[in-house]
Amino acid sequence: MAEEIVNKVKQSNKLQTIDLQKFYDDTPIAQLDMKDFLFRELMLKEKEYREALEQHDWSQYDGQYLAVFCSTDAILAPWAFMLIASHAKGYAKEVFIDRPGRVRHELYRRRLEDHDWSQYQGKFVLLKGCSEVPVPESVYVLAVQKLMPYVGRLMYGEACSFVPVYRPSK
Repeated sequence: MAEEIVNKVKQSNKLQTIDLQKFYDDTPIAQLDMKDFLFRELMLKEKEYREALEQHDWSQYDGQYLAVFCSTDAILAPWAFMLIASHAKGYAKEVFIDRPGRVRHELYRRRLEDHDWSQYQGKFVLLKGCSEVPVPESVYVLAVQKLMPYVGRLMYGEACSFVPVYRPSK
């Protein structure tokens, strides 16, 4: 009869795996490029801009986050963004003045800020490397910064194959 293989690290409760995809907000992020509302995609003409905003179908952003940005080198006054926010009110869950990737980072950041990192005090922590949803590199960096004051060791990857990331000096 073969002896049972015992995972002593797992039994010690010292290794904790953090899967950052659990902090993922699956609310869709819609994009709105302001260039589409500008004269020649570069100049803001107030009257035409206001008319275009009035005619725009804001209901397409219902229940979504809205990432507003301008992909051209147009110089835009703050009120131009404010008007978009006022039109999107009641449709978009929230309006961000940024590209969708940065919005995704901000959504992760909010959830990471609310997490109790002290529970990892003295533990060996593995930040899971593979995920089914997008986890930006910037989110891993933020998680490392949150964990460093607490962990005994910090690794990245999978339990069978990891890369050491941080070990506090003695």
